[in-house]
Amino acid sequence: MKINISKESLLDVLNVVSKGMSSRATLPILSGILINAEEGEAVFQTTDLEISIKHTVPVEVVEEGKVVIPGKLVSDIVKQLPDAAVEIAGDNEQVTIACMESNYNLSALNPSDFPYFPEVDTSTTIVLPAEEVNEGVKKVVRAVSRDESRAILTGILFVADKNNVRLVATDSYRLAIFDMQAELSIQDGFQAIIPGKIFEDVARLCAADEKELSISFTENQIVFQFGGTVFVSRKIEGTYPNYEQLIPKEKTSSTIIDSAALATTVKRVSLLVQAHNPVRFKFSQEQQKITVSTQAQDVGNAEESVDAEIEGEDIEIAFNHQFFLDGLASIDGQVCIDLQSSLKPGILRSAEDGSFIYLAMPVRLS
Repeated sequence: MKINISKESLLDVLNVVSKGMSSRATLPILSGILINAEEGEAVFQTTDLEISIKHTVPVEVVEEGKVVIPGKLVSDIVKQLPDAAVEIAGDNEQVTIACMESNYNLSALNPSDFPYFPEVDTSTTIVLPAEEVNEGVKKVVRAVSRDESRAILTGILFVADKNNVRLVATDSYRLAIFDMQAELSIQDGFQAIIPGKIFEDVARLCAADEKELSISFTENQIVFQFGGTVFVSRKIEGTYPNYEQLIPKEKTSSTIIDSAALATTVKRVSLLVQAHNPVRFKFSQEQQKITVSTQAQDVGNAEESVDAEIEGEDIEIAFNHQFFLDGLASIDGQVCIDLQSSLKPGILRSAEDGSFIYLAMPVRLS
């Protein structure tokens, strides 16, 4: 096999398919990238057996064939090459990377050992605007759990019906919900749990270059397609928590404030936060201010007030400062904060747009 491809195009395709490479030393073939060149294009393919990715790109095919290149090493090499055409040539044992005066001879892996790309018979396919999907995933992914022992919470719940797509994430300490309007050609609503990291990668890569993202579902897999790229991932099996019962139906205090102004105040006060110390928020209807404070043993304390529009009862409540900041970071402009009491969840949402809700569990005041 021998192909010529621009450095820029090669970097782009390596950036996409590297998301599917495995670092498991027990299966070296999974750390490689399979390149299949024929008829003016090359298909780059990776898999870690949980996710499979292939990306098709037009190239100059000098000699058709297949080769498996060492993925990470080639990616590192290509980043350092001059901006010129790159020649990749190889067989079952060796691959050569050449660009102007640079030449690398590397050990290759046998293409016959590379796993087949999964053939998926999809039952449901929907097409969504890439930029809006990326916006929604960025907002909710902050609430995805990193605890692998609770696999169900490491995913994003995807719920679709004829007029709406909802993305939901929770790590049991906070909950994020994003709704987007969509005219879908499906008969019945459905839902699936998509691995959070994979959905984040797909949404970001797709939004950078494409206008639409196609998502197809089978009984236990999800297929993402955009441009020349296909991602195939396993669903996360199980029943997602009943998140709707967590959302308070009533409120005793409602506050409107500039999200960036409140975030800046919380960041300054949280400089004194140690270990799991919370940040306190005192909402004063009479003063029309939020007072943010914290106290750290053997260090000191900090307090700062910021103007706000507050209706309802005065409430003092405490939150994990990073969880609270994550909610603020997902909301541009004016944020509305709805509270019930110091022991019940606080709701953050945009004062101008009802598409996003962020729920934060309070920390008990001592």
